Amino acid sequence: MSKKLSHYDNRGQARMVDVSAKPRTAREAEASAFVVMSPKVLRALPENPKGDPLEVARTAGIMAAKRTAELIPMCHPVPLSHIAVTLRVCENGVSIATKVKTTAETGVEMEALVAASVAALTVYDMCKALDKGIEIREVVLQRKSGGKSGDYRRSAKRN
Repeated sequence: MSKKLSHYDNRGQARMVDVSAKPRTAREAEASAFVVMSPKVLRALPENPKGDPLEVARTAGIMAAKRTAELIPMCHPVPLSHIAVTLRVCENGVSIATKVKTTAETGVEMEALVAASVAALTVYDMCKALDKGIEIREVVLQRKSGGKSGDYRRSAKRN
């Protein structure tokens, strides 16, 4: 790897990257997560006494994306123009997909990842009374576009 980590200065100290000279461009990022649940927990989702876990998680993911700069120390506060969080019940759990858009000097990969992570944590929180063994897996960046580093799409097969 010939690239250096941008969040460190020449002395090795952590820093926020100066993006003031970068142009504002359209940028998007998509991330995903998966919450593994037993069939018993999946069947109980509609009767959750705390409310609809998927709707609460969707709202939590949207809120989290907007607060990413408060959670991740070197992230810039970015004006978000769109946040979508989609949750889908699958055979062995809940699939979460997020999409975040902006026109800014820096990208929104972290916002998409934070949205997916917090949505997954919220599903866990809403369902933990039934099973503490619920697992959160595969929080990954699926795609990003815009910016100096260009486009990225996660390959189907990764180690």
